[in-house]
Amino acid sequence: MDDVALTHIFRVTSSLDSMVLGEPEITGQVTEAWAHAQDVGATGRFLDAVLQKALTISKRVRTETAIGASAVSLPYASVELSRQVLGDLAGREVLLIGAGKMSELAAHYLMKAGASQVRVINRTACRGEELARKTGATPVSFADRFKYLKKADIVVSSTSCPDVILSREEVEKIAQERRYRPMVMIDLAVPRDIDSAVREVEGITLFDMDDLEHVVQQNAGGRQSAAEAAGKIVQDEIAGFRRTLTVERVVPTIVALRQRLDELCRQELEVLRNEFGPFTEDQDQALTALTSHITQRIAGSLARELKELPERQEQDVLTAAVGRLFHLDQPAKAAAAKN
Repeated sequence: MDDVALTHIFRVTSSLDSMVLGEPEITGQVTEAWAHAQDVGATGRFLDAVLQKALTISKRVRTETAIGASAVSLPYASVELSRQVLGDLAGREVLLIGAGKMSELAAHYLMKAGASQVRVINRTACRGEELARKTGATPVSFADRFKYLKKADIVVSSTSCPDVILSREEVEKIAQERRYRPMVMIDLAVPRDIDSAVREVEGITLFDMDDLEHVVQQNAGGRQSAAEAAGKIVQDEIAGFRRTLTVERVVPTIVALRQRLDELCRQELEVLRNEFGPFTEDQDQALTALTSHITQRIAGSLARELKELPERQEQDVLTAAVGRLFHLDQPAKAAAAKN
């Protein structure tokens, strides 16, 4: 694996090559994909080492840079704006109106931020129930929407309805029954679900797509600067990891070599016992120790040579030579050569 491939894997896992720079879900998606691949036996020692390193670098990038410190998508911006109004979101109640992808992402981010109760309403009940299963939310009836609107601290609306579904008058009534306790309404729909005049209602803070896009754009500049610092971390890590991979590539050959040398020594000891034995227990132990020592010296010397070669091409040539000389991939020929 060359530096270009390593750079790509590390940058993708660190969310540096995502469509949305710094997208926080990428690392989780890589982890999930790796787990699935391991379950079906599609990875090995080498690929596992690469992916483990990629996830370690991703963690370092998020710890040492500001790449994940601000909103990068509209649903994620919903969390940032809700915090500005309500402060800590732990224990807050959320009502989702609509069961599309935007609602799903909003539910995920709000739950991650600490929201304790998330309910979902959709005109088509089965779609609302499906979203509830995927996110861990609670499905509720569309007919009961005003009951749950009164309870919610945060309302996220994202439907495909062509008309406004919440008017100023309806929200005014809700605010009165809530005694004007602060409520955040987030309208992710195009065209809008919530009447823009709702902004005039006491206790209600309405954010629409324009507000969310403004937050994301504001954060883009800071993320670009963080991305440059993150890119340097990736390049620094590649240099050291390349050396690790170089060693990793020859491990199977070293293991096979040691096993073959042990096998040859056992065969030679057996010949000695048959031709010159029987030996005393002390003599037999001395011969066994001697052959083991010879095996260790030969295997250790060749292992150092393989590991310390700086160029992959040289390493490949020597690895192939060792394999051919000791018939590491040809046990039948090894046996024939012995006879």
